[in-house]
Amino acid sequence: MRNRQRGSQLGLLLLASQVFQVGLDNIPPVTLAVLGLNVYLYLFPAAPLMKACVSVQQAYWFQDWRRLLLSPLHHADDIHLYFNMVSFLWKGIRLERRLGGAWFLYLLSVFSLLTGLVYLVLELVLTELTQDQSYSMACAVGFSGVLFALKVLSNHYHPGGVTYVMGVPVSNRYASWVELVLIHVTSPGTSFIGHLAGILVGLLYTAGPLKAIMKKCAGFVTSNGYNSGPSAYYSSSGSSGYSGTGGGHSGYHQYAPNYTTNHTAAYTGGLTEEEQIEAAIRNSLNDRGQTNQRGAPPPPYGFNLSEEASAEEIRQRRLWRFDS
Repeated sequence: MRNRQRGSQLGLLLLASQVFQVGLDNIPPVTLAVLGLNVYLYLFPAAPLMKACVSVQQAYWFQDWRRLLLSPLHHADDIHLYFNMVSFLWKGIRLERRLGGAWFLYLLSVFSLLTGLVYLVLELVLTELTQDQSYSMACAVGFSGVLFALKVLSNHYHPGGVTYVMGVPVSNRYASWVELVLIHVTSPGTSFIGHLAGILVGLLYTAGPLKAIMKKCAGFVTSNGYNSGPSAYYSSSGSSGYSGTGGGHSGYHQYAPNYTTNHTAAYTGGLTEEEQIEAAIRNSLNDRGQTNQRGAPPPPYGFNLSEEASAEEIRQRRLWRFDS
C-alpha cells in the first residue's frame, strides 16, 4: 500500500472540472453527497490509510470490523480518488434516477458492507487453499469494489447494449468480467479480489436472493427519489416513469423490460403523454383569470378537463384505456 502524496492534487482538479462540466443541478442528491463524502475523507481522513484498509488479518483476526465502513470511503491518492469518483458519478446519475434516492442510498450502504465481507471470505479461502498467509495480510482500500457491483447492476438494467473497453466494443453482459481482467493486467497494483468481490455482490443482487432480502429487511422503502421534472415517481424494482404535466427529465427515460404503460393508469388515467400535455395546457388556459371554488371536488386523474371536452370524447378515452 503506497503512502498518500500531497503534491499538485491533479486528480482533485480533474474531478472538480468533471463535476462542474456535468453541472451540480444535474447530479442527484445521494450521488452528489456520496461523492462529496469521499472527497472530504480524502482531504480529512477518519483514520490513517493503513488503519482504514480492510484485510483478513486486521478485520477478522484482530476484530477491527470498523474497517468495513472505512475502507470503501478512503483512497490511496488523488488519482485513485479521481478515477473512482468519475466512474461513480456516471453510474450514480443513471441508477439513482432509476431506483430513487432512498433505495439507492440503501443499496450503496449494503453494497459497501457486503463487498468488504465477500472480499474477506475470498481472501480466507485463498489462504486456506494455497497456505499462503500473504492473502490474509493483503489490505484493500477504495470504492472500486462497490463500483464493480454497481456496474453489474447497471448492465442488468440495460441488457443488449455495448460497452467500449479500451476502444473495443464488449457486450454489457460480459463487460464487468472483461474490465476485471484488463484492469488487473494493465494495473497490477489494483486489488483483483476486491473487484471480483464487487462483481459477486452485484450478481447476488441481480441474479441471487440479495434484492428480496433487502426488501424484506427494509419493510417499506419510499420510492420518491431525485427527479429533475415536476412530478416523477420511482420504484425500487428498477422501473421509472413520469406522471407530470410537462415532460420529466430530458435525455433519460427508461423502463424495465417488463414495464407496461398499464401500470401507470392510476396516475395518468390511461392517457398518453401527448394527451396529458394537451390536458395540462387546456387546464392552464382555463384556469387563467378564474378563481378557485372552495369545496369543489378534486379533478379526475389530477387534471381539470375543459368544458369543451364532450361526453363522447371522455367515453372514447375510457375505451382506449381499457383496450390498451
